[in-house]
Amino acid sequence: MPTLLLSARDLSRGFDRDPLFHGIGLEVYAGERVGIVGPNGCGKTTLLRILAGRDRPDTGDVDLHAGARSALLSQQPDFAPGATLIGEARRALGEVLAAQAELEQAAHDMAHAEDPALRAQASARFDRLHALLDASGSFVVEHQVERVLVGLGFGPEAFDRPVSTFSGGQINRLMLAKLLLARPDVLLLDEPTNHLDIATLRWLEDHLLGLPQGMLIVSHDRAFLDRVANRIIELSNSGLDNYPGNFSHYWRLRRERHEAALKAWEAQQEEIARQVDYIRRVNYGQLHKQAASRQKQLDKIERLEKPVLVSGPSIAFGAEVARTGDNVIDATGLSKAFDRPLFKGLSLQVQRGRRVGIVGPNGSGKTTLLRIILGQETADKGEVRLGAHSKVGYYDQHLHCLDPGKTVLDSIRVDDGPRLTEQELRNILGSFGIDGEMVGQKVSGLSGGEKSRVALAAIAARGVNVLVLDEPTNHLDLWACESLEEALRGFGGTVIVVSHDRWFLNRVTEMLVVLDGAGRAEVVHGNWELYERLLAARAADALPQAARPAAAKPPAARAEPGKRKRQFPYRQVEDIEADIADAEEEQEELARLLEQPETYRDGRKAREVQENLEAVKATLDRLYRHWEEASEMN
Repeated sequence: MPTLLLSARDLSRGFDRDPLFHGIGLEVYAGERVGIVGPNGCGKTTLLRILAGRDRPDTGDVDLHAGARSALLSQQPDFAPGATLIGEARRALGEVLAAQAELEQAAHDMAHAEDPALRAQASARFDRLHALLDASGSFVVEHQVERVLVGLGFGPEAFDRPVSTFSGGQINRLMLAKLLLARPDVLLLDEPTNHLDIATLRWLEDHLLGLPQGMLIVSHDRAFLDRVANRIIELSNSGLDNYPGNFSHYWRLRRERHEAALKAWEAQQEEIARQVDYIRRVNYGQLHKQAASRQKQLDKIERLEKPVLVSGPSIAFGAEVARTGDNVIDATGLSKAFDRPLFKGLSLQVQRGRRVGIVGPNGSGKTTLLRIILGQETADKGEVRLGAHSKVGYYDQHLHCLDPGKTVLDSIRVDDGPRLTEQELRNILGSFGIDGEMVGQKVSGLSGGEKSRVALAAIAARGVNVLVLDEPTNHLDLWACESLEEALRGFGGTVIVVSHDRWFLNRVTEMLVVLDGAGRAEVVHGNWELYERLLAARAADALPQAARPAAAKPPAARAEPGKRKRQFPYRQVEDIEADIADAEEEQEELARLLEQPETYRDGRKAREVQENLEAVKATLDRLYRHWEEASEMN
């Protein structure tokens, strides 16, 4: 039975308005990695602060069990003057370092004690401390510190640098390193993936998956939650809902629950309407006593509330846009360096209507490449030509395009776009979830997510046919991200986007420019998932044959058949196994095609092979479940 570490009961919190949340409760056990999701402003960060003891609830209690410690990822660092990176990281191990100092003192006392009783006391203290430090791996504390710092993107050359010289993003990574090194029993992680590139994200995922502690994680990173979380909590104004499994399971299950709840509500509404109609028809006749009885029964019915599925704004950039030339971007031999090479000899052709992602580590030159494409920066070598009739809309991740002194409505009035009435501008803002009194507010008073949507609305108001977006999902909640993805997939023009959001890249892009941070660049015809398959195939090719992973096998049948209804038509197990063998052979052939470089030189062929592989994987999944059912029930 897992150990209960933290529990909360009847928590409510509000700030001079309707409560953020009311009467919620939760429990966290050792080994649980609980993702917390919800719309911006629903109180996710406030909930973590209450659980960490940094804020008090209006009602309710929080308890830590079994001597557990909890710690919250701090967003407000407090460093000692002159502190270095490695010195500040070591401070997280204060208890361990104190125990090591006490161990040294115990060893000294053992060596110098003349009284046998005192020597025995020192020996017992030494043995206890030694066992404690050995069990926690604290004798390799320096290795732990260095491993976590390197994993979070700090090279050894940065260890002795003063913390005061680091950027805001680097400071956030240092705070995350300190929390991981402190090893509390319950980790409270508020947006831990902020400022992390994809390589660092993968390290963090692997690290968290190897920890035995309990975790509560607030994050907008769907791929991160999909890999790390084993339970999802959705927080909203209506309360807290629990979902087992990772993000994908939650995303599917929440829609299924909504559909079931909606059907139940509709059925009840129909029954109520039928009863009301009956009562109305017979109330004044001979059956009025029956009508009164029916009315009493109707009054006792516990009315269901109409379920509401949280969704994002109806973002749109336009399916019909002015036509550009066939080649929207033609870049040849681009090279750029500052203190080191960013990329060398990069050539890129982007045809009309393509959706291209630019990915790479922090500092690899992604934004610089965008600026070169836009003509805002000059390449050291090479040239870029934009196609005829290209009208570019640029989304700057720092939102410098917005004047904080202007109102929201004035911020999207443009001189180089179609002449739009005030109502048309309001309609555009409304489609991005900006409406009502917000339209007249100053930009400076908006939240980060609201500013992002205003900046995107300003681009939509210009009627562009080429979107160039730098980290557009920053500050957006899950539902706004999904709406943006649908809008980009339905956009009639060309999209160039820089992003660390792997879920977004998989859904939106069909071509990648991968910068490795060491001056190399690669063009891949496919999305992020296809690129990861390519990397895995290259890694497998580098292994000896004996070390390569075995092919997947059907899941083993359960030891004791359960009583359940068939989901699939009756078939002999042997027939299903034959189909599985054929599908696995086809899967292996398609996987081999994806490993071949010539596949990636033909964008259409790469997409076709990828689509066929996805279809075969879906078929195999269905066959495995059919095989399992037949093995149990035949």
